[in-house]
Amino acid sequence: IVSEILRLNEDPNVQGLALDLPESLYSSKVLNAVKPEKDVDGLSSVNLGHLVHGDDCVVPPTVCAVMELLGDTGGKKVLLVGVRGAEGAALQSVLQRQGATVLSCHWKAPQLQSELGQADTVVFGSAKPDDVPVSWIKPGATVIYGAHDLLSEKHNYGQQNNPGAGKSIGSLAVAMRMQNMVKNVERWIQSQQYRKWDFHSLKLQPLSPVPSDIEISRAQSPKAVDVLAKEIGLLTDEIEIYGQTKAKVRLSLLERLKDQPDGKYVLVAGITPTPLGEGKSTVTVGLVQALTAHLNINSFACLRQPSQGPTFGVKGGAAGGGYAQVIPMEEFNLHLTGDIHAITAANNLLAAAIDARILHENTQSDKSLYNRLVPVVNGVRGFSAIQLARLRRLGINKTDPGTLTEEEISKFVRLDIDPSTITWQRVVDTNDRFLRKITVGQANTEKGFVRQAQFDIAVASEIMAILALTTSLQDMKERLGRVVVANDKKGEPVTAEDLGVTGALAVLMKDAIKPTLMQTLEGTPVFVHAGPFANIAHGNSSVLADKIALKLVGEKGFVVTEAGFGADIGMEKFFNIKCRVSGLVPSVVVLVATVRALKMHGGGPNVTAGAPLKKEYTEENLQLVADGCCNLQKQIQIAQLFGVPVVVALNVFKTDSPAEIDLVCKIAKESGALDAVPCNHWSAGGRGAIKLAQAVEKAASQKNSFKYLYSLELPIVEKIRIIAQKVYGAQGIELSPVAQSQVDRYTRQ
Repeated sequence: IVSEILRLNEDPNVQGLALDLPESLYSSKVLNAVKPEKDVDGLSSVNLGHLVHGDDCVVPPTVCAVMELLGDTGGKKVLLVGVRGAEGAALQSVLQRQGATVLSCHWKAPQLQSELGQADTVVFGSAKPDDVPVSWIKPGATVIYGAHDLLSEKHNYGQQNNPGAGKSIGSLAVAMRMQNMVKNVERWIQSQQYRKWDFHSLKLQPLSPVPSDIEISRAQSPKAVDVLAKEIGLLTDEIEIYGQTKAKVRLSLLERLKDQPDGKYVLVAGITPTPLGEGKSTVTVGLVQALTAHLNINSFACLRQPSQGPTFGVKGGAAGGGYAQVIPMEEFNLHLTGDIHAITAANNLLAAAIDARILHENTQSDKSLYNRLVPVVNGVRGFSAIQLARLRRLGINKTDPGTLTEEEISKFVRLDIDPSTITWQRVVDTNDRFLRKITVGQANTEKGFVRQAQFDIAVASEIMAILALTTSLQDMKERLGRVVVANDKKGEPVTAEDLGVTGALAVLMKDAIKPTLMQTLEGTPVFVHAGPFANIAHGNSSVLADKIALKLVGEKGFVVTEAGFGADIGMEKFFNIKCRVSGLVPSVVVLVATVRALKMHGGGPNVTAGAPLKKEYTEENLQLVADGCCNLQKQIQIAQLFGVPVVVALNVFKTDSPAEIDLVCKIAKESGALDAVPCNHWSAGGRGAIKLAQAVEKAASQKNSFKYLYSLELPIVEKIRIIAQKVYGAQGIELSPVAQSQVDRYTRQ
């Protein structure tokens, strides 16, 4: 019985559970096995606890029926005889709350006769023994028979003219149980609606001087991730918990909240990067800490998952810094929930399939290949769904493997990959420079099939870009199938679908598609999902994380995401690629700058990571700052090309002078930024970004005329020309012969 109850507890199509069992089986073990939210009988300990406290809860049907029959019991003396267990406790609690004096006893109690003679109301919980005469009952008293078996009224207590005959609750209790079922389903429907956040921030006590990032991260005690999930309106069956501080969020939430209006969408971008770092992630985190922990506005940060390449290199992690971080920092920067490992596995499976296919085609006849690709299983040979799709692409409309001609078999089994055109490389998420150029196939088993290949960093895999742009599991599967890995010897593209591995790739990625929920130092929610580089892919976190976050924050909330590198590359790709795929419209661009970086753009001396800074960067130099602001002005103009309002966030360092800060803010506003705000979140947490949050909120209410820079229908060369001229300020473009041949090939394919 308990295992069946537990199964029904987990069935999302069951909203209520009623028990009709022999009385001997109504143990606390059985009653408490029912999930409290599915308990229509109201007999679990959790429900009874709520009942005793007077909370809104399910009242047991038998208790409802008794109360319905009794009406007002205030000031009356009520005797419960033979009413035991959970129902007895519930009835006693409800009667007492209504002002009745309640006594309870069993049939063999020595004081039973005197109690029956004094009670205004008597409730019998089981059949009356013959040795208890009706004459013991006080004349005019109300008598209720509370039969336990709700579905039948087996007890016949005599005719109505008998002074001891009372009212039996059987049918009424069944009706009350049905009412509880209706209430349960109403509650369930309510639970599926958008929930107002019940958010509690973590207190932050910034120290001066500011300790190291890892010390700050470890000094804060994060909330349990299931507590955070509940605060922001996630249901228990929408999260998959990884340890104490991370959880995957299921995509089913998008269906549940499909009618919920989206919140405001904010992009954090930066001026052209320098080795000094501008602090885009830090601003992103500081901004959401300010919005939610200090201004009580729902907000979500959506960040990219860092690669272990930069994490173990000079750049370091990507969790933000100072008092504006995602915690725990080690969890964020290292394995997280294994998404990059899943990408590595899927990428390398495809790479292995390419080389294996070339080897088999080089060493086997058509017939032998056909027998391996379409084997006889239990005397029957049949095409798989992916093979039938390949046959249709080849123009072979047959479904019986025995009917293909020799020519059709040859077309079907041979991909004829040209090894010199393979573009799909193996990947590993480590800076291992000696794998940049390698030779594969040197074992004797590879029969002399040797070729030059290479390893890329894992996040450079096209599968990472696909994860970041996908909108559903089905969409991801289709995108994986369309991946071009090489050309055949006729110059036609060969895809993952042709190799027959699409399903295998999708199944390796089935958990990676779900965003990971974490939190900031002040307990505000963060999604970490996908991390393609901006120089080779589009440099933005996932569409799915943004879409889920926009539903969760509600109409007045904010989702803040960031774009890699400078605004000229990361922001341009965010608008032209990511927003086009998602259909989402950005509300505001926050452009991050620092006085130090602007000095470098103004002609300051070169900076080497890790080396002490020259005096130009630590002393006031207004001329250098003014000269460098042309970079900031250009980035503001680029954002304006897309019709999105700009707020400049100036990340303040202790070496910046007030005059330098004022100069940058003045030039930014004169150049078209709606506002320019100095920020101290690195040293003060969310409190240091309150003015930025207020400026962003104000800018988000402005009229927005968002537009893309180019049409998808334009030729490749035209798209390149538009980006080069409008974004980078080039006069024109010139293609090398190699680039021209690639453009021609992609256009033809």
